Amino acid sequence: MYSYRQLNKVTMKNKYPLPRIDNLFDQLRGATCVSKIDLRSGYHQLRVRERDIPKTVFRTRYSHYEFLVMSFGLTNAPSIFMDLMNKIFKPYLDMFFIIFIDDILIYSRSERDHASHLRIVLQTLKDKELYAKFSKYDFWLESVAFLGHIVSSDGTRVNTQKIEAVQNRPRPTSPIGIRSCLGLAGYYRRFVEEFSSISSPLTKLTQKTVKFQWSKACEKSLE
Repeated sequence: MYSYRQLNKVTMKNKYPLPRIDNLFDQLRGATCVSKIDLRSGYHQLRVRERDIPKTVFRTRYSHYEFLVMSFGLTNAPSIFMDLMNKIFKPYLDMFFIIFIDDILIYSRSERDHASHLRIVLQTLKDKELYAKFSKYDFWLESVAFLGHIVSSDGTRVNTQKIEAVQNRPRPTSPIGIRSCLGLAGYYRRFVEEFSSISSPLTKLTQKTVKFQWSKACEKSLE
Protein backbone atom coordinates (compact mmCIF):
# COMPACT_ATOMS: atom_id res chain seq x y z
CA MET A 1 0.00 0.00 0.00
CA TYR A 2 1.16 3.55 -0.68
CA SER A 3 -0.25 6.99 0.01
CA TYR A 4 0.38 10.31 -1.69
CA ARG A 5 -1.22 12.31 1.11
CA GLN A 6 1.94 14.29 1.89
CA LEU A 7 2.79 14.83 -1.78
CA ASN A 8 -0.75 16.01 -2.50
CA LYS A 9 -0.50 18.59 0.30
CA VAL A 10 2.37 20.39 -1.43
CA THR A 11 1.15 19.90 -5.00
CA MET A 12 -0.13 22.98 -6.82
CA LYS A 13 -3.72 22.07 -7.66
CA ASN A 14 -4.83 21.90 -11.27
CA LYS A 15 -8.04 23.93 -11.48
CA TYR A 16 -9.31 22.30 -14.65
CA PRO A 17 -13.10 22.05 -14.09
CA LEU A 18 -14.86 18.72 -14.22
CA PRO A 19 -18.13 18.87 -16.19
CA ARG A 20 -21.44 19.45 -14.43
CA ILE A 21 -23.45 16.24 -14.27
CA ASP A 22 -26.72 17.90 -15.27
CA ASN A 23 -25.08 19.44 -18.35
CA LEU A 24 -23.93 16.00 -19.47
CA PHE A 25 -27.44 14.60 -19.20
CA ASP A 26 -28.84 17.58 -21.11
CA GLN A 27 -26.56 16.67 -24.02
CA LEU A 28 -28.03 13.17 -24.13
CA ARG A 29 -31.60 14.34 -24.73
CA GLY A 30 -33.03 12.91 -27.92
CA ALA A 31 -30.36 10.25 -28.33
CA THR A 32 -31.69 6.89 -29.55
CA CYS A 33 -28.38 5.01 -29.83
CA VAL A 34 -25.67 5.02 -27.17
CA SER A 35 -22.36 3.19 -26.81
CA LYS A 36 -20.19 3.13 -23.71
CA ILE A 37 -16.43 2.61 -23.53
CA ASP A 38 -14.34 2.31 -20.39
CA LEU A 39 -10.69 3.25 -20.86
CA ARG A 40 -8.45 0.60 -19.36
CA SER A 41 -6.62 1.89 -16.26
CA GLY A 42 -7.05 5.37 -17.68
CA TYR A 43 -4.44 7.25 -15.66
CA HIS A 44 -1.82 4.58 -16.35
CA GLN A 45 -1.95 5.52 -20.03
CA LEU A 46 -0.27 8.86 -19.28
CA ARG A 47 3.48 9.05 -18.73
CA VAL A 48 4.89 11.11 -15.88
CA ARG A 49 7.40 13.82 -16.79
CA GLU A 50 10.89 12.48 -16.24
CA ARG A 51 11.81 15.12 -13.66
CA ASP A 52 8.68 14.28 -11.63
CA ILE A 53 9.15 10.51 -11.57
CA PRO A 54 11.16 10.53 -8.27
CA LYS A 55 8.18 12.19 -6.56
CA THR A 56 6.09 9.06 -7.12
CA VAL A 57 8.45 6.77 -5.20
CA PHE A 58 6.92 4.22 -2.82
CA ARG A 59 8.34 1.48 -0.64
CA THR A 60 7.54 -2.20 -0.34
CA ARG A 61 8.97 -4.80 2.03
CA TYR A 62 11.75 -5.54 -0.41
CA SER A 63 12.57 -2.40 -2.36
CA HIS A 64 11.64 1.10 -3.52
CA TYR A 65 9.79 1.75 -6.78
CA GLU A 66 8.77 4.73 -8.90
CA PHE A 67 5.81 5.19 -11.21
CA LEU A 68 6.64 5.93 -14.84
CA VAL A 69 2.94 6.54 -15.54
CA MET A 70 0.26 8.54 -13.76
CA SER A 71 -0.69 6.80 -10.53
CA PHE A 72 -4.13 6.65 -8.97
CA GLY A 73 -4.21 8.77 -5.82
CA LEU A 74 -2.36 11.80 -7.17
CA THR A 75 -4.49 14.87 -6.56
CA ASN A 76 -4.25 16.22 -10.12
CA ALA A 77 -4.75 12.91 -11.92
CA PRO A 78 -8.49 13.33 -12.70
CA SER A 79 -8.20 16.91 -13.98
CA ILE A 80 -5.08 16.20 -16.07
CA PHE A 81 -6.70 13.15 -17.64
CA MET A 82 -9.94 15.03 -18.38
CA ASP A 83 -7.99 17.92 -19.90
CA LEU A 84 -6.12 15.57 -22.21
CA MET A 85 -9.24 13.70 -23.33
CA ASN A 86 -11.15 16.92 -23.99
CA LYS A 87 -8.27 18.24 -26.12
CA ILE A 88 -8.11 15.02 -28.14
CA PHE A 89 -11.87 14.89 -28.74
CA LYS A 90 -12.55 18.64 -28.82
CA PRO A 91 -14.11 18.61 -32.33
CA TYR A 92 -16.78 16.17 -31.13
CA LEU A 93 -17.66 17.59 -27.71
CA ASP A 94 -21.31 18.70 -27.40
CA MET A 95 -22.00 16.85 -30.66
CA PHE A 96 -21.86 13.11 -30.00
CA PHE A 97 -19.07 12.55 -27.47
CA ILE A 98 -18.99 12.71 -23.66
CA ILE A 99 -16.05 11.90 -21.42
CA PHE A 100 -16.22 11.76 -17.62
CA ILE A 101 -12.92 10.66 -16.08
CA ASP A 102 -12.36 7.37 -17.95
CA ASP A 103 -15.93 6.69 -19.09
CA ILE A 104 -16.78 7.53 -22.70
CA LEU A 105 -20.30 7.83 -24.10
CA ILE A 106 -21.01 8.09 -27.82
CA TYR A 107 -24.60 9.17 -28.47
CA SER A 108 -26.55 9.66 -31.68
CA ARG A 109 -30.04 10.42 -32.91
CA SER A 110 -30.06 7.67 -35.54
CA GLU A 111 -28.40 4.32 -36.22
CA ARG A 112 -26.76 5.68 -39.36
CA ASP A 113 -25.20 8.56 -37.43
CA HIS A 114 -24.14 6.22 -34.66
CA ALA A 115 -22.16 3.99 -37.02
CA SER A 116 -20.26 7.04 -38.23
CA HIS A 117 -19.71 8.41 -34.72
CA LEU A 118 -18.40 5.07 -33.47
CA ARG A 119 -15.88 4.85 -36.30
CA ILE A 120 -14.60 8.34 -35.53
CA VAL A 121 -14.15 7.69 -31.80
CA LEU A 122 -12.57 4.25 -32.18
CA GLN A 123 -10.19 5.49 -34.87
CA THR A 124 -9.20 8.44 -32.68
CA LEU A 125 -8.48 6.13 -29.75
CA LYS A 126 -6.35 3.95 -32.04
CA ASP A 127 -4.45 6.92 -33.47
CA LYS A 128 -3.68 8.29 -29.99
CA GLU A 129 -2.81 4.82 -28.64
CA LEU A 130 -5.45 4.96 -25.93
CA TYR A 131 -6.69 1.53 -24.87
CA ALA A 132 -10.15 0.53 -23.74
CA LYS A 133 -11.24 -2.32 -21.49
CA PHE A 134 -12.76 -4.90 -23.82
CA SER A 135 -14.86 -6.48 -21.05
CA LYS A 136 -16.63 -3.15 -20.53
CA TYR A 137 -17.56 -2.32 -24.11
CA ASP A 138 -21.29 -1.73 -24.59
CA PHE A 139 -22.35 -0.95 -28.16
CA TRP A 140 -25.65 0.05 -29.76
CA LEU A 141 -27.65 0.40 -26.58
CA GLU A 142 -31.16 1.84 -26.30
CA SER A 143 -30.49 2.67 -22.64
CA VAL A 144 -27.31 2.88 -20.60
CA ALA A 145 -26.30 3.17 -16.94
CA PHE A 146 -24.19 6.31 -16.54
CA LEU A 147 -23.15 8.15 -13.38
CA GLY A 148 -25.85 6.54 -11.26
CA HIS A 149 -28.63 7.18 -13.78
CA ILE A 150 -30.34 5.31 -16.60
CA VAL A 151 -30.29 7.23 -19.88
CA SER A 152 -32.57 6.39 -22.82
CA SER A 153 -34.55 8.10 -25.57
CA ASP A 154 -37.32 8.57 -23.00
CA GLY A 155 -35.06 10.73 -20.84
CA THR A 156 -32.98 10.31 -17.71
CA ARG A 157 -34.13 8.52 -14.58
CA VAL A 158 -32.54 7.38 -11.34
CA ASN A 159 -30.94 3.94 -11.32
CA THR A 160 -33.18 1.82 -9.04
CA GLN A 161 -30.12 0.18 -7.50
CA LYS A 162 -28.97 3.60 -6.32
CA ILE A 163 -32.42 4.30 -4.83
CA GLU A 164 -32.14 1.10 -2.80
CA ALA A 165 -28.70 2.16 -1.59
CA VAL A 166 -30.17 5.42 -0.26
CA GLN A 167 -33.20 3.73 1.30
CA ASN A 168 -31.12 1.03 2.99
CA ARG A 169 -28.61 3.37 4.60
CA PRO A 170 -28.72 3.27 8.41
CA ARG A 171 -29.96 6.35 10.21
CA PRO A 172 -27.07 8.82 10.66
CA THR A 173 -25.90 9.33 14.24
CA SER A 174 -23.57 12.30 13.81
CA PRO A 175 -23.19 15.48 11.73
CA ILE A 176 -20.60 13.69 9.59
CA GLY A 177 -23.08 10.89 8.91
CA ILE A 178 -25.75 13.42 7.95
CA ARG A 179 -23.41 15.19 5.53
CA SER A 180 -22.66 11.86 3.89
CA CYS A 181 -26.36 11.03 3.66
CA LEU A 182 -27.24 14.46 2.23
CA GLY A 183 -24.40 14.19 -0.26
CA LEU A 184 -25.73 10.91 -1.61
CA ALA A 185 -29.37 12.06 -1.67
CA GLY A 186 -28.43 15.48 -3.05
CA TYR A 187 -26.89 13.87 -6.10
CA TYR A 188 -30.46 13.14 -7.22
CA ARG A 189 -32.02 16.41 -6.08
CA ARG A 190 -33.07 17.26 -9.64
CA PHE A 191 -35.68 14.49 -9.30
CA VAL A 192 -37.01 15.68 -5.91
CA GLU A 193 -39.27 18.71 -5.86
CA GLU A 194 -38.45 21.14 -3.02
CA PHE A 195 -35.41 19.10 -1.99
CA SER A 196 -33.94 21.96 0.06
CA SER A 197 -37.13 22.33 2.09
CA ILE A 198 -37.47 18.59 2.68
CA SER A 199 -33.85 18.21 3.79
CA SER A 200 -33.85 21.35 5.96
CA PRO A 201 -34.22 19.53 9.35
CA LEU A 202 -31.21 17.37 8.54
CA THR A 203 -29.18 20.27 7.18
CA LYS A 204 -29.63 22.17 10.45
CA LEU A 205 -28.04 19.32 12.40
CA THR A 206 -24.80 19.77 10.47
CA GLN A 207 -24.33 23.27 11.91
CA LYS A 208 -21.74 23.59 14.67
CA THR A 209 -24.02 25.79 16.78
CA VAL A 210 -26.88 23.25 16.76
CA LYS A 211 -26.97 20.39 19.25
CA PHE A 212 -27.31 17.00 17.58
CA GLN A 213 -30.77 15.78 18.57
CA TRP A 214 -32.80 13.48 16.33
CA SER A 215 -36.43 14.56 16.01
CA LYS A 216 -39.61 13.44 14.28
CA ALA A 217 -38.97 16.13 11.67
CA CYS A 218 -35.54 14.61 11.01
CA GLU A 219 -37.05 11.14 10.69
CA LYS A 220 -39.68 12.42 8.25
CA SER A 221 -37.01 14.23 6.25
CA LEU A 222 -34.90 11.07 6.05
CA GLU A 223 -37.86 9.00 4.87
